Amino acid sequence: MADTKREIERKFEFRTTKAGRREVPDLTGTAAIAAVTDQGTAELDAVYYDTPDQRLASDGLTLRRRTGGKDAGWHLKLPVAPGVRDEITAPLGDTVPDELTALLRSRVRDTPLEPQVRLLSSRKVSHLLDTDGALLAELSTDAVVAERADTTAAWTEVEVELADGADPALLDAVEKTFHKAGLRVSDAPSKLARALTETGAQPPARPGPGPAGDTAGAHVLSYLREQRDTLIAQDPAVRRDLPDCVHQMRVATRRLRSAFKTYRRILDPAETGPLGEELRWLATALGIDRDQEVLMERIRTGLDDLPRTLVLGPVRGRLKVWNTTRRSGSRRAALAALDSRRYVALLDALDALLADPPLRKAAGRPATTALPAAVLGDYERLTGRIEGALAMDPGQGRDLALHEARKAAKRARYAAEAAAPALGKPARRLAKAVKAVQTLLGDHRDGVVAREALRGLAIQAAGAGESAFTWGVLYAREEALAERRERELPHLWAAAADPAGAVRG
Repeated sequence: MADTKREIERKFEFRTTKAGRREVPDLTGTAAIAAVTDQGTAELDAVYYDTPDQRLASDGLTLRRRTGGKDAGWHLKLPVAPGVRDEITAPLGDTVPDELTALLRSRVRDTPLEPQVRLLSSRKVSHLLDTDGALLAELSTDAVVAERADTTAAWTEVEVELADGADPALLDAVEKTFHKAGLRVSDAPSKLARALTETGAQPPARPGPGPAGDTAGAHVLSYLREQRDTLIAQDPAVRRDLPDCVHQMRVATRRLRSAFKTYRRILDPAETGPLGEELRWLATALGIDRDQEVLMERIRTGLDDLPRTLVLGPVRGRLKVWNTTRRSGSRRAALAALDSRRYVALLDALDALLADPPLRKAAGRPATTALPAAVLGDYERLTGRIEGALAMDPGQGRDLALHEARKAAKRARYAAEAAAPALGKPARRLAKAVKAVQTLLGDHRDGVVAREALRGLAIQAAGAGESAFTWGVLYAREEALAERRERELPHLWAAAADPAGAVRG
């Protein structure tokens, strides 16, 4: 069973001082550090695994099998922010544990993980304590020997890792003390990165879309690479069930699909169309879980807002059971999609398209002249759907029309956001205005879905002999909110018209 720990640390290395001394200074009295206690020395033996083309290292991930010390086992480190990583550990074994392999699937796919470098470290450990004897951080001084093929390298590095709940400002204070003693923050983000450099390995390419270029094709491809990278990076977070990750991964799939449609004069739709359908499949599989999450939060918020006198019967208990049952099935569906061969084929197809894009003639035109027409095409499509919905009488037909307008608003917003680096302020203004319309329409749609769910819950409650009163009150509340959103829409839509003119101009 894998365990996870948030690791906040800073690595330091010695630089040559005038006196030639290479000693770690006493940190007693630095910030809240009242005592430094020696914890002895451990001998560590770690073998780092990666693909032959170093896909993990290129994304800042490390996977190792380590013996020695208190935490022998398999360790996977995922970057969160500079100096912050999540370390996921699994018991020691001869092969990479399945739970760690799953977290690497979007990057590794079918490529085997192989030993890349071995690090032998003699680690001297000290604890940094406050006046009450509580642990603030762990100080490690590592004498490292790296072995790769027939090449070896050696160096000494110092690491300070915060204890849970410790103030990150402590690292800044330690850095100042270390600086005076000839220690500077390491240029290498990890031991592995330094080992590869020190043993003469070719540094892995760093991720990122890079400069967009001046042509429409270069700009669109840069945007697509950014979304592809987001999709891949969110995969392990979805598997770990981290907050908002399903939403972020689903948004990346939607942005890719929208870009294929919006920029069909730049990228051949005969090539992007089938890929767009696969992205739709993935978004649908992820959406089951995300939609249930949003729906549950909406109903729970509505329930929390009700006076206690209007909550009759075991309402919260029934809601909890209902959500648990639906969420269990929806999460299984999302994970099954990520574990499927179809998903790996989708990622491979995305990579292949970006490596050899099906560019059309318009791709060679300047971005500032080719992109506005695409953005305005999506805006005009939205205009038709909004005006059509507003002309309808309230009811189910109008609800469906507003839902279609919401999808068009999302596509128009994504188009404007994608073009913003090339078109600047007018595109950003349009994106902001359309996002407001999308948000209102999204709230309206969520209310429609919530009413359907509340009706079902009321039927279940009545069938069990419980009062259905509270579910009816919540249903009426959603009806009132929907009517309010429909009254607000014409005014909000009028405000969104001016930014479109700016893009056209």
